[in-house]
Amino acid sequence: MSIKQLIFIFSLFVYSNTSGQVKADFKPKFKESNNTTHNIKKEQKYVFGYLEVLENRQALNSKTIEIPIYIFKSRSENPKKDPIIYTVGGPGSTTMPTAQYMNYYKYLDDRDFILVEQRGNFYAKPHLDCPEWSQAIYESNLPNFDSAKYDDLLTKAAKACKERLNQKGIDLDSYNTKEIAADINDLVNVLGIQQYNLLTISYSTKIAQVLMRDFPEKIRSVVMDSPLPLEVNYDEESVQNLLESVETLLTDCENDETCNSAYPNIKNRFFDYLKEKTLNPLAVKIENQGSGEMETFYLKGKDIITVFTSASTGSVPDIPYEINKLLNNDLILVKEQLTNLFQEPNEGAGIGMRLSVWCAEENPFNSSEKIERETNKYAEVRGLSPAVFDDKVCEIWGVQKAKKIENQAVQSQIPVLFINGEYDNETPVKWADSMKANFTNSFHLIFKGWKHTPTTNWSNQCAMQAANDFFNNPSIKPNPECFIKIGKPVFKTE
Repeated sequence: MSIKQLIFIFSLFVYSNTSGQVKADFKPKFKESNNTTHNIKKEQKYVFGYLEVLENRQALNSKTIEIPIYIFKSRSENPKKDPIIYTVGGPGSTTMPTAQYMNYYKYLDDRDFILVEQRGNFYAKPHLDCPEWSQAIYESNLPNFDSAKYDDLLTKAAKACKERLNQKGIDLDSYNTKEIAADINDLVNVLGIQQYNLLTISYSTKIAQVLMRDFPEKIRSVVMDSPLPLEVNYDEESVQNLLESVETLLTDCENDETCNSAYPNIKNRFFDYLKEKTLNPLAVKIENQGSGEMETFYLKGKDIITVFTSASTGSVPDIPYEINKLLNNDLILVKEQLTNLFQEPNEGAGIGMRLSVWCAEENPFNSSEKIERETNKYAEVRGLSPAVFDDKVCEIWGVQKAKKIENQAVQSQIPVLFINGEYDNETPVKWADSMKANFTNSFHLIFKGWKHTPTTNWSNQCAMQAANDFFNNPSIKPNPECFIKIGKPVFKTE
């Protein structure tokens, strides 16, 4: 069983493509539609429609695909003329649900805000869903699953998904970061936008970097929240980044008199606990609500570490408290997480998109030796592979390897604001630090005690405020009062 795999599961949509042969003089189009993806508040002014582009820009006989777009109108009577274009992370995540919450977005106080779905994702046409993959992950997480069959289960799932998508005529090689960037550039030209700003988070910061490299002319400023550098090989160091983040948080607890008094030496005790359970797995019995029978899970360090990885910024203050409970054999939180594994699998939204991006742009540049070393290097989580997808899965998916330039650093003088959460294990602070030399007109804000994608922290919208301040004046490092007030988390001790 590997709880880690759960992070890569999403939801459902059905593919429909009305395209046929495309002429050599094809031009992208934006077609308005009244059939929105979500219900929008009546007082919010907007336009919804689909951007029609070529699936394969290199083929004259390419089909067209449709990408849903929201253009939300600014609340200002005199909005600035440079809108913000926003797309989320993943790869494989949908941007469209954001449309329901525009009243919370500060950006609309000053300018229009445009939501772009990435090709291949949930509401795009086609949608590269992989229910076969979700079913395989579900089966692999059940307590009676034979872990020796894990690799075979996933390779069969990848093969089945690929065959089904191929039968629909989908060109899997056309779903990648470079093409998404070209889609956004097409949208800018179709809408007649003269200058715009980019707001990107996590994976989509790679899209921003490609746009700055390939189509820089109209980009006024860029916010990269939780940036993922093109030149970083994510898989080679994700386990190291995870353990460093845990160590940073628990060191902060030990340096806090109240937290250390409540949980003395918690860092060493937790790491020793993970090592011991890797050798002697923790047996946890819970009721399978479907069958009514008691099931036993055997958890190693790589599974127990989810007490950290599943936490959001809002729950950061509780992490030492929950770890201490675990060390005292209070398994309530663990049992809650395990109960979720019995829920029926979803339809694997965006998994095909994720496979195409990762197997073209990340997997080919990985060192197999480094991956193997990382998998077995750390006694606390030995057996936890840092690779998002195994080599065999990517061999089955069979997309073309990206050109070397897609794994090389981008240089630009366009104003950039890097935003990080201090405890982010997915895109650590050190990555943005390394990017600053190549982005010579950049600033960096680190939110103490926060985790991944600070601009989406709804309990504290300070990162969103900072981003909006930057869009209003990209020549100055934003320093909102709310940011100054943020200190180390007040850890729970009761």
